[in-house]
Amino acid sequence: MITVHHLENSRSQRILWLLEELNLEYRLQTYARDSNSMRAPRALKEIHPLGKAPIITDTTLAGENAEPVVVAESGAIIEYLIDLYAGQGSVSTAHLRPPAGSQAERDYRFWLHFAEGSAMLPLILRLVFSRLDKPPVPWLVRPIARKLAKGVNDSFISPEIKAHLAYMDTCLEHRQWLAGDSLTGADIQMSFPIQVLDARQGLKNHPNIQEWLARIRQREAFQRAVAKGGELAL
Repeated sequence: MITVHHLENSRSQRILWLLEELNLEYRLQTYARDSNSMRAPRALKEIHPLGKAPIITDTTLAGENAEPVVVAESGAIIEYLIDLYAGQGSVSTAHLRPPAGSQAERDYRFWLHFAEGSAMLPLILRLVFSRLDKPPVPWLVRPIARKLAKGVNDSFISPEIKAHLAYMDTCLEHRQWLAGDSLTGADIQMSFPIQVLDARQGLKNHPNIQEWLARIRQREAFQRAVAKGGELAL
């Protein structure tokens, strides 16, 4: 049995979606964020030393009484689940990973790693710098911090996000999904940063990304994942 250790309002929503696409049975263990720090609770460190969601444990291959396989990090979990379970069962899911050696597979791997390696960095920086003019930062320091944050946003964060969105929108101009005509794990991995951007600044100048995101939200598996894991409050 697969257990998803799911932190509310987090990237682990993607793992629920993938499991729904794979039509796999799983247990859902939900954790609440600390109300002050908004970080994951210490209980997650009992599952993995870093204590960050998402984490899955899997006893499917070893048996329920054996030591479970523990996998952390969204990309690693997506690859693990697709490598082991895509193409099995009554629902056709082989499309989640393109054929080895194909251009589609190269695109798949690029976007799978781009999501966390490039796309999330400016979003995290924007979040961190947005808090520099708020408590517990001393009020005397906040004007300086606010000016610093604006400088970093204008010189690095916003240009990076603009470049990322422009490139992605161009890539989607003649295809429905990031690796071709079928949904893959790369689309699942990229869904979170794009949902963040859609919520915080909109995607009005990127129609191809808008259509891609609409297709995602129309998928029954995605809707089931949201129903089980909760809406993202971004």
